[in-house]
Amino acid sequence: MDDQQRVAPSTVADERTSLTSFLDYQRQTLAVKCAGLTAGQLRRRAVPTSGLTLLGLVRHAAEVERGWFSNVVLGEPRGALWAAVDGEFADFQVADADPEEAFAFWRAECDRSRAAVAGFASLDETVTFRGETYALRYVLTHMIEEYARHNGHADLIREAIDGATGE
Repeated sequence: MDDQQRVAPSTVADERTSLTSFLDYQRQTLAVKCAGLTAGQLRRRAVPTSGLTLLGLVRHAAEVERGWFSNVVLGEPRGALWAAVDGEFADFQVADADPEEAFAFWRAECDRSRAAVAGFASLDETVTFRGETYALRYVLTHMIEEYARHNGHADLIREAIDGATGE
């Protein structure tokens, strides 16, 4: 996992640029939290009672990107990247997971998501999914929240692995 640099969002951008820049900043933050770690470290649980790992968070982020942008925004039903195990989502089941594969899938899903957003003229455009209507603005805001919450988890996991702290 190569070291990623984050680009701070502009303090004076328009709404669309602000939302997409903040989402990219959160994506970059997850990459930074994983940078420089071995496969074993990426699979390591910080807390024995929790299944959260950095690799699991990357896999989960790939699934969430796919779910919201491909399935919901574009209306393209695409199945899960990792098959369910015993009826449970496999995002966080990382004992045998390949970090390179996970990061490749995640980056590809982020690229697809950016392309999906670029295809909409306005944040006010809506899509309907399973009887619920969503504005593009909502999806972007939700994704920022999703990453920000999980990046908080990533902070704690990374600190437990090697003591690294910071933004």
